Amino acid sequence: MCTLQLVLLQVFFLMLPEGARPQPSSSPSGAVPTSSELGSGTQGGTLLSSSLGTATPRAVLPGISTVGPTLVAPTAPGNRTVDLFPVLPICVCDLTPGTCDINCCCDGDCYLLHPRTVFSFCLPGSVRSSSWVCVDNSLIFRSNSPFPSRVFMDSNGIGQFCVHVNNSKLNYFQTLQEVNATNFQALAAEFGGESFTSTFQTQSSPPFYRAGDPILTYFPKWSVISLLRQPAGVGAGGLCAESNPAGFLESKSTTCTRFFKNLTDSCILDPALDAASYYNFTVLKIPRGMTDLQNMKFQVPVTLVSQADPPLLAGNTCQNAVSQVIYDIETNGTFGIQKVSVSFGHTNLTIEPGASLQQHFIIRFRAFQQSTAASLTGPKSGNPGYIVGKPLLALTGDIRHVMTLMKSQGNGICSVKRHEVQFGVNAISGCKLRLKKADCSHLQQEIYQTLHGRPRPEHVAIFGNADPAQKGGWTRILSRSCSVSAMNCTSCCFIPVSLEIQVLWANIGLQSNPQAHVSGARFLYQCQFRQDSQQETEVSLTTLVNFVDITQKPEPPRGQPRMDWKMPFDFFFPFQVVFSRGVDSQKGSVSPILILCLLLLGVLNLEPK
Repeated sequence: MCTLQLVLLQVFFLMLPEGARPQPSSSPSGAVPTSSELGSGTQGGTLLSSSLGTATPRAVLPGISTVGPTLVAPTAPGNRTVDLFPVLPICVCDLTPGTCDINCCCDGDCYLLHPRTVFSFCLPGSVRSSSWVCVDNSLIFRSNSPFPSRVFMDSNGIGQFCVHVNNSKLNYFQTLQEVNATNFQALAAEFGGESFTSTFQTQSSPPFYRAGDPILTYFPKWSVISLLRQPAGVGAGGLCAESNPAGFLESKSTTCTRFFKNLTDSCILDPALDAASYYNFTVLKIPRGMTDLQNMKFQVPVTLVSQADPPLLAGNTCQNAVSQVIYDIETNGTFGIQKVSVSFGHTNLTIEPGASLQQHFIIRFRAFQQSTAASLTGPKSGNPGYIVGKPLLALTGDIRHVMTLMKSQGNGICSVKRHEVQFGVNAISGCKLRLKKADCSHLQQEIYQTLHGRPRPEHVAIFGNADPAQKGGWTRILSRSCSVSAMNCTSCCFIPVSLEIQVLWANIGLQSNPQAHVSGARFLYQCQFRQDSQQETEVSLTTLVNFVDITQKPEPPRGQPRMDWKMPFDFFFPFQVVFSRGVDSQKGSVSPILILCLLLLGVLNLEPK
């Protein structure tokens, strides 16, 4: 028997509200212009149809999407005056007080009205938020708007024509202006770009130093222009390479090694050992100073701030050999270099075959005429949250410093220099410490100082911009030293052999802009017994750093969004008609309901038994 089934057909309608307009979206679906793509903006404004016809200005087009806000560098067409130095409540990349941070366009220490003229790009968060309005590129035939515009590709490979929104109250799709002899010159000056230059025209010196440019020096004695050098180690042996130039605004520290075949002659004749060869020149304030070398206002003398005695050969020793050179350079934005000072470190070398010397070269940049208080605070490791790879800040008393690890020399012996503990970077280091004959308490004190460094860290900064004067911004380091267990040994010394630095940290704040902070830290020592009668002269020490992420992420949404099912308003219309007719015709002939029941009964009787 065949059964009758009633199938309901569900009809879905896409409801589009009237007057729909493009809405801003913090998560753009189209292509998002980046700061590096803003350098070459297209000037346009009249939207022309790609089909035949004349220009048709439109105020609202279908498919328009608003991309925003996006961190981009503000650009201006032509000679328009805009605020290129944005006023931001917090400059997240300003990590060094009193010093211009490279590519940080909101750093007030740079004193730059146009940061992009000096920096190759602006770091994220250092420029003002901007918005772009985008439309499908197929709708655009030609653009003549006076506002910055670009064509970008979205994730689906579809071209999007975007206009930089400077004022949300204005409609930048404007009617093409009429050009005549009266306003031609004014429009050309306002919207015109750079013109072609003659090929035979010689390139002049840049008006000021840019970040990374080599610093020019001048030797008045020989009338020679050269570069400020910062020797660096090359090769497996770290031999000194003299040709390495110092970069403007790039504070660096290099180390290299010099080997001498005949130290007796080199002690007096080698300029690398003589401090005078590191300051017998002047530094050009700006590159334009090369055009007028006789004008002293473009030259800065190198000021000596430490003793610079010449090398002296005394018997079997070369005295006053230069082992360290430190340049401190003060800059004032596009006005160039204002002050240069140098200090030296000296050492004595024993004259022997194959003698060598390790030299250190440090160049530091800071802003000119800054307050002493700002320079004493030291560089930041984040603003406010820590940045991965930046030094972990520690506090001892009122002295702020950086937490360090042991560092070994080439032969494995512990060096005086130490590694910095970098936030978020797990590390392990080890070296051998030569112990002199001393009592147990002195041995323990010496090993503890070697493991945790001098001075011993007492607090660790919670955020990367912690102020030593604000004690609430620091958390105490928990310490668990070695405990001497009961042991029948009167001639034993219980000494530490390893230190594990455990740091608990977490991200807080918005998920779109998390800020890393330190929740706690502790020192764990491991010790072992050492017999006083043993003749060991070396002890192997190990230091470990372990960062543990304890971030508590928010719970994800528990349910999916409900769909709003809609049916036609007349879906039950046939049934309503049938029932309404049945009620009206009760006084008439046979009811339709009775007929329907009889038909169903007949069908049931036809079912085979």
